[in-house]
Amino acid sequence: MVSEDAPRDASGRTRRGVMLIIASPSGAGKSTLSRLLLQTDKDIAMSVSVTTRPRRPSEVDGVHYRFIAERDFLLMRERGELLEHAEVHGNFYGTPRAPVEAALEDGRDILFDIDVQGTLQLYETMRPDVASVFILPPSIAELEKRLARRAEDDQATIRRRLRTALGEIERWRDYDYVLVNDDLERTFHDLEAILKAERVRRTRRDNLVPLVETLTRDLGEVLSREG
Repeated sequence: MVSEDAPRDASGRTRRGVMLIIASPSGAGKSTLSRLLLQTDKDIAMSVSVTTRPRRPSEVDGVHYRFIAERDFLLMRERGELLEHAEVHGNFYGTPRAPVEAALEDGRDILFDIDVQGTLQLYETMRPDVASVFILPPSIAELEKRLARRAEDDQATIRRRLRTALGEIERWRDYDYVLVNDDLERTFHDLEAILKAERVRRTRRDNLVPLVETLTRDLGEVLSREG
């Protein structure tokens, strides 16, 4: 059941939410684009994953992650309560199924920051609800400059990120849309356009079938009167 205050399309009809995945190599602009989208669009929220790793001092439970015990994570996985999951450096990460499905049913959109493995898992479990976007840098030279400008990593870490980027870039065909981030403002407008188009996709429009049935019935009555 879709709530009365769920987001509506231009005709005032309710719709199903969108699972929007944004992925990119480190430094290509995914985090900046995601932040801009969350700041400017009230109808989309970030997916909150569960993890077994320790909480960092700057992190807030339930905002950055839900921090849970490993036994609880394994139980969620066993019960099929995770849409996707992965083990990274000995810690488990996953996307809980229940809050995502509730949001979609209520017409709310969810933004995902996950890698290609997580993306492929979501394709298996929720493909009709997923729209995926891969962000490419305009060049490797520009990618290197962006990583260096962040002044967060030493040279060894930057080289490691570049090696990781090679495998990530090779998977660009796995995504529905690919944007080249050579101009942040233009790329963000393209991202907004993708989300806008996905929101009016036929499969997300809850009331189209009864509307079309009403239109064809009423048109048949009009034509029968004229005949």
